[in-house]
Amino acid sequence: MSSPAVLRHHAEQQFAEELAELSKADGMQRPPNWKLSPWAVRTYLCGGPLPNGFQVSAKYIGNVRLIEIAVATLATDRALLLYGVPGTAKSWVSEHLAAAIAGDSTLLVQGTAGTDEGALRYGWNYARLLAEGPSEGALVVSPMLRAMKDGKIARVEELTRIPNDVQDTLITILSEKTLPIHELSTEVQARKGFNVIATSNNRDKGINELSSALTRRFNTVVLPVPETLEQEVEIVQKRVAELGRALELPAEKPAIEEIRRVVTIFRELREGVTSDGATKVKSPSGTLSTAEAISVVNGGLAMAGYYGDGVMRGGDLAAGLTGAIVRDPVQDRLVWLEYLKTVVKEREGWKDLYRACMSVV
Repeated sequence: MSSPAVLRHHAEQQFAEELAELSKADGMQRPPNWKLSPWAVRTYLCGGPLPNGFQVSAKYIGNVRLIEIAVATLATDRALLLYGVPGTAKSWVSEHLAAAIAGDSTLLVQGTAGTDEGALRYGWNYARLLAEGPSEGALVVSPMLRAMKDGKIARVEELTRIPNDVQDTLITILSEKTLPIHELSTEVQARKGFNVIATSNNRDKGINELSSALTRRFNTVVLPVPETLEQEVEIVQKRVAELGRALELPAEKPAIEEIRRVVTIFRELREGVTSDGATKVKSPSGTLSTAEAISVVNGGLAMAGYYGDGVMRGGDLAAGLTGAIVRDPVQDRLVWLEYLKTVVKEREGWKDLYRACMSVV
């Protein structure tokens, strides 16, 4: 049971009503051990009305075909790799896919340079191992092993941060759908419904690249940055509203104009040119992703709610914008100052934001 005091519920808890309505309306064929059909999973991710009039909210705003490819992949014997720049909702999509397909998004392995084989295979309770020797009771079940036993989706975050020799642990799991436990002279065979969703940032390319043997076992879906300004504004507006409710911020819903200003700045600095194509600008070292835009607006709401009159304005956004853009205190500061003086200062209706940003840069 979920608690109302929890800061962030798992997807299957937060959207339990939508999943239940989809299940009732879902008359399509479901792959073995799936909670929903591929049609219903797509609807859950991308949103839309059900025959009974119930409206399913969109969890992913973007190219629907990418979601369809991801869902279809998970219905086959190939694993899914979600790839792209930081902040393009890879983890978000991964969580919601697992919630819709398996009803459980918690079977998660966080990839780091220190991730060992035990995180992907199994470990041992060493106190019991010394007392009893190798036994079922001494075995520590990993999320991957649990997913295999239960026929669910295992999630691996930041796969390319895991050392190569540990990555290759997945080869037998993905190809044979079997995990040998040599110490017990046994093996675990995956139940129908088992699969793996991994994520990777393109900025990690070259850290621990996947071997060709492992790459062949994944179908890669690249999640891009939002195609248009309006699409990105919609994403930021939706997520900020959800986070504001969860955090109970004492501020009014942000004006769409303020969100549009933040998103416009991020897109122009990312692309190196103003939205009208008239002025080239330098790009800072950071990614300036949609996720960071959400954080900036959310921080502005907190500033307005706790230290202002509850209405978010340019002054509430200035510090967050500067912090997101200026990662290198020398080079990025120069880029930001130049953009403020040549673009923000000259843009009609943006003088308040210019003054606020200049006061903190």
